[in-house]
Amino acid sequence: MSQAGENRTTFGSRLGVIFVTVGSAVGLGNIWRFPYMLGSNGGAAFLLVYLLCTLLLGLPVMIAEFYIGRHSKRNAAGAFNVIAPNTKWFVIGYNGVLAAFLILGFYFVIAGWTLEYVFQAATGSLGEKSAADFNTEFSNFSSGVFRPIFWTLLFIGVTHYIITTGVKNGIERSSKLLMPVFFIILIALCVRSLTLPGAIAGIDFLFRPDFSKLNSSVLLSAMGQAFFSLSVGMGCLITYSSYFSDTTNLQRTAFEVTVIDTLVAVLAGIMIFPAVFNFGIEPTAGVELVFITLPNVFGKLPLGNLWSCIFFLLLAVAALTSTISLHEVATVYLHEERKITRKRAALYVSSGAALLAVLCSLSFGVMKNFTIFGLTFFDLLDYITAKLMLPFGGMLICIFAGWYIDKRILKAELTNKGSVPFYFFSSYTFLLKYIAPVAIGFIFLNELGLINFSEKAQ
Repeated sequence: MSQAGENRTTFGSRLGVIFVTVGSAVGLGNIWRFPYMLGSNGGAAFLLVYLLCTLLLGLPVMIAEFYIGRHSKRNAAGAFNVIAPNTKWFVIGYNGVLAAFLILGFYFVIAGWTLEYVFQAATGSLGEKSAADFNTEFSNFSSGVFRPIFWTLLFIGVTHYIITTGVKNGIERSSKLLMPVFFIILIALCVRSLTLPGAIAGIDFLFRPDFSKLNSSVLLSAMGQAFFSLSVGMGCLITYSSYFSDTTNLQRTAFEVTVIDTLVAVLAGIMIFPAVFNFGIEPTAGVELVFITLPNVFGKLPLGNLWSCIFFLLLAVAALTSTISLHEVATVYLHEERKITRKRAALYVSSGAALLAVLCSLSFGVMKNFTIFGLTFFDLLDYITAKLMLPFGGMLICIFAGWYIDKRILKAELTNKGSVPFYFFSSYTFLLKYIAPVAIGFIFLNELGLINFSEKAQ
């Protein structure tokens, strides 16, 4: 192994490992996408399918990425040059680095929106208004030029500062602060939501099993959510696991991160839907739920601006932990593979991401008529990464770890050279070789529209 790998910085504690890895997995999608999918696809029935998909699909890929990162002790691209030198497998790593960088381009825009709404709530601007008013205000804000770009650049600046302070003093220390704050806010909002008169209807919407809604389309949705929710295929887990110590239990860490990530998604549903149902508002997915419907809901509560401020602060923290991990993927690649200082590498990534983010932000307004293949710049980056690069990367990671890596080497790494038992190693490798790549392949084809089960299910 390289000298750079032997002298590599490692996270200082097991708690740090958990917090930074959970922070990478937990993002804005956990707050709005999972609760909506849970409620509209059979409630508890969908949850059971999702948990099964997480164990059979997401967890094996996460463990494989942990192996690649810690065994190589290199960045997402350099890892494959260490483990499989003089082969074409390096394509997986470069795919992850590029995907992380492109995701930053549009993710920073939404992250900036959360700061705008924290500011509005803190200054009392999110008072009780009609749903139409919230809709108009959001449309005017997001299509503007100065304000959304200002908040986006501010968010980039905060992320950049944390990255430049290093792995231990920046990433690990910030995660130890941000993740407890995140959970305190999330639980506080859940408690507040459960005290509302219509809470039972919201909980019923989330958790009452409706097995009649389970079909092939729902199965693919659960598989896709399990895959994307854990941040596999974008280089984050490989990069972070390269900072794991040799004594870190990779199996236990992957399992704990998977459980916590799922718990966050379920708690988000408990937080959102009792409040939504209390005021008779139809739950909808995506940006509309977060920036239009929920401000309307909070505005009708006692101390509505306070609860709005707390909620959007929660979103900002979730976004920040994700942008840190995505930024680190590209930064450490430039630092290690292009042999430039970490601060300069971070500056290059921040500057490039800022350029992409400005274009993405403007695509909601003055550039909305500028399209590529019929997509705005924002939608193009989202499509390329979510529907092409991430499934492609995840599928190749399964094939690489399942078919290329010597099973004795894989088992030695995952058991810390025999000091940690792996009771189901044969089952794990079977999932990695056969089940996971085929399942991700179906997700890939479904996302591209080459197969479409949803029409058959109607």
